[in-house]
Amino acid sequence: MPGFGEFLSSATLDPWALGTALVLAVLYGWGVLRQRGNWPWSRTAMFFVLGLGSYLWVSCGFLGSYSGALRWAFAIKLALLLFVVPLLLALGKPLSLLRASIPAGGFRDGLARIGRRPLAFFANAFVAPLLALLLFSAMLTPMAGVARLNWPLDEALTVAIPLLGLLLVLPITEAGARAVNALIVLELLFAFIELLLDAVPGVFLRLSGSVLDGAGTVAGAHPGWFPNPLRDQQLAGDWLWFIAEAADLPLLILMFMRFSKMDKRERADLDELSDEEMEALSAEHLRRFDGSRQAGR
Repeated sequence: MPGFGEFLSSATLDPWALGTALVLAVLYGWGVLRQRGNWPWSRTAMFFVLGLGSYLWVSCGFLGSYSGALRWAFAIKLALLLFVVPLLLALGKPLSLLRASIPAGGFRDGLARIGRRPLAFFANAFVAPLLALLLFSAMLTPMAGVARLNWPLDEALTVAIPLLGLLLVLPITEAGARAVNALIVLELLFAFIELLLDAVPGVFLRLSGSVLDGAGTVAGAHPGWFPNPLRDQQLAGDWLWFIAEAADLPLLILMFMRFSKMDKRERADLDELSDEEMEALSAEHLRRFDGSRQAGR
């Protein structure tokens, strides 16, 4: 493993990551300027320092510099770009800023219509674990070696993975995103299943006795701490397993908070009903229950 000094000092300029960060910074900064001081400075600081800062650190620091040569650096880079960087970017509430910055009208309504279906799709708790499982299962195939050693593919992943992570995270973290009441308990259950699914690729990488990506040691001079290919793969499995499991915990907490708010809102709505309205509501539920039971016979 590299020394602490080498880990901090290694850096490589990634033009695609830098360009992506610049575009996001300009868009967010435009929204903040539109608010004329009404946007919390803490949200802005979290977006720029924690969100974009972590993105550039992952893409241009040690992990970005050695992701082509080291499987474990490549695995950590992808895991952080999917799980951690989007969560830190989401602390800046970019969707809320977008809603507040665009005046009401046809353009805003059009954007809302365009974004409604994608956000609803990625907000589904069934989608996130399947996408993560598919992405990291590719680490068990030669596709991982091709992507790691092919510069254009590696750059494409550096740009696309955080954007995909944002689509998965924003519907949960944004206050404007509402859960479907009938599915919230099932989503929580599936989120726990995700804890198990995310561990599968890392476990296979750790326990496999052969190199799965079909690539040997990258040619060229390397420091003495470089592991052999099999040990490199085992380290990749260890880190992938750890990061995927640890990153699920904040999302589980957010889902519990969303469930708690929804439950509190529903109880408040029920408390506002009169006795007559409660009796009518109970009678309607009993009528529907009897109807469904008779239909099932």
